[in-house]
Amino acid sequence: MRGGSKGWLGALPLLAFYALVFGVPAVALLAGAFTVQGRPSLDNLRQSLQGGNLNAIAGSVQVSAVVAVSGAVLGTFFAHAVVTSRSAALRNAVLTASGVLANFGGVPLAFFWVATLGNSGIVSGLLGLPSGALYTFWGLVVVYLYFSIPLMVLVMAPALDGLRPQWREAAANNGATTWHYWRYVGLPVLAPALLGGVVLLFGSAFAAYATAAAMGAGTVVPLVTLKIANALTSDVLIGQENVAFALSLDMVVVAGLVMAIYLPLQRRSTRWLH
Repeated sequence: MRGGSKGWLGALPLLAFYALVFGVPAVALLAGAFTVQGRPSLDNLRQSLQGGNLNAIAGSVQVSAVVAVSGAVLGTFFAHAVVTSRSAALRNAVLTASGVLANFGGVPLAFFWVATLGNSGIVSGLLGLPSGALYTFWGLVVVYLYFSIPLMVLVMAPALDGLRPQWREAAANNGATTWHYWRYVGLPVLAPALLGGVVLLFGSAFAAYATAAAMGAGTVVPLVTLKIANALTSDVLIGQENVAFALSLDMVVVAGLVMAIYLPLQRRSTRWLH
């Protein structure tokens, strides 16, 4: 631009696309959240942070946090096992399957688990599991981990590939144990990918709707996405559309707080690499 080049004009279509896809919904969201019967008001926000709505936000945060941490730990271990495997066929098969399972959600995933571990599920009947074990907080966590762990495998596999064998050899030559290597070399290198994976899994679980709705999880575990859907489509709750906008704004705030925590940690961890 300083030299009079007009090459930056090529980015205008992309900027226009972002403004249309993200900007217009954001403006509509803010307008609806702060409007009551056509007048500016904070009543929608107050209502979204009271009673069942607040419980739904807290329930979604709890489920997402457990899924993010558990999925990050298990996915990292699985990714390490695959990366260190000498079988190229196993590595390709696991990474391919992870790419498929990471995008396997919604109603098909709910049907899979209900048919397997539901009240009349095949496996639950064979193992004699208690009725309704799937329709609990931990049951929903297990269902979400089905697509969260493969997603973490895809995130961590390239990062683990970046660990050079020479680093482990150098650490061993200097008398470092396996714990010392991972504490002072491996984990600092993997920290940005680990933190990014946790944030990604949290956001994926926090925004999930179709799977929980198809399972009827809202009757056991309050979730904000189900609250929003009920406010928009229920025949019982009338005139709650703007409250749904306020709940959506609350979700944006929660996601922003997570990113506000993640970014400083990510910057701090990347300093080690420079």
